[in-house]
Amino acid sequence: MSRKSWIPWYAKIATKLVLSRLPAGYSMWRKLNLFSHGRMHKPDYAYGVFRQHFERSNFSRKEGGFIALEVGPGDSLFSAILASAHGASGCYLVDTGPFATEDLTAYRDMVKYLRLQNLPVSVMDKVSDLAGLLKSCNAVYGTQGLRSLREIPSDSVDFIWSQAAFEHIRRHEFLDTMRELRRVLRAGGVCSHRIDLKDHLDGALNNMRFPTRLWEADWMAQSGFYSNRLRYSEMIALFCKAGFAVEVVATSRWVKVPTPHCSMAKEFRGLSNEDLLVKEFDVLLRPA
Repeated sequence: MSRKSWIPWYAKIATKLVLSRLPAGYSMWRKLNLFSHGRMHKPDYAYGVFRQHFERSNFSRKEGGFIALEVGPGDSLFSAILASAHGASGCYLVDTGPFATEDLTAYRDMVKYLRLQNLPVSVMDKVSDLAGLLKSCNAVYGTQGLRSLREIPSDSVDFIWSQAAFEHIRRHEFLDTMRELRRVLRAGGVCSHRIDLKDHLDGALNNMRFPTRLWEADWMAQSGFYSNRLRYSEMIALFCKAGFAVEVVATSRWVKVPTPHCSMAKEFRGLSNEDLLVKEFDVLLRPA
C-alpha cells in the first residue's frame, strides 16, 4: 500500500487547499506527485487507452482522413501522435489549462513505442518544440475548456473520446459542454467516454458530504480534487438532452454504497442506491 493511501480524505482536502495557493506551477506539483491529470504521460497507458476507445468506435471515416478530438488530454499530448498514427488527418485536444508536458523526450518515447507496435509514425522528424510537434500532427491544443470547444467548427469532428475527464467538468458547464460536443460531431461520427464517478480523494463518495454552495465555490473547485458529483442517471439524461443517442457499453458497481447516506449533504440523501452504486461506466454517444 502506498504512503498516499494512508492519508485520510479530509487531510487530502486540507493539504491540497493549502498547496494549490502556493506560488508554484503545476509542473512542480506534478514532479512531486502531489497533483496530476491522469497517466497519459506513460506511452503504454496512453496507447492502451486510445486503442480501447478507437477499437470500439465505428464511424464513417475511420479508415483514414478523420478528425479526432480528445477532451481532457491531461499531462501529455500523446493523443495527437496516436491519432495521426491511426489515420487521423487532424486532431483537437481540449483541456482547462496548459497541463501537457513540453519535454520532447516524452514524445520521442511515445514515437518509439508506436514503432514497436509496427505503426507508421514520422511526426517527430525535425521537431524542436511543442508547437512543432502539434504542427506535424495537424493538431490544435486548446487550454480554455468550454471556450476552446466553441472555437472548433461545427460538423467537423468524426471521433471524440475522453478518459475519466467528464467528471471534472464544472457542474454548471456540463450541459453546455455536451452541446458543444454534439455541435462539432459530424453525422456518422461517434464519441467514446470512460467516466469515473468515485470521489478523487479516497475512491468512495466523500465528495458528497459537502453542500453544493461549498463544493462548487471557485476556491474549492480549483484546488485539485474537484468532481461535479453528477450521478449515472443524471449524466445519461444530460447526454440525451444535448442531442445524443446513448449506448452504455460497460458499468462497474460497488457491492454497497461506500459512504453512508447519513454522512452525505442533505441534498444527496434521497438519491437511490441504484445511482450511488455505479462507480464507473463506459458510453458511446452518437447523433440522435
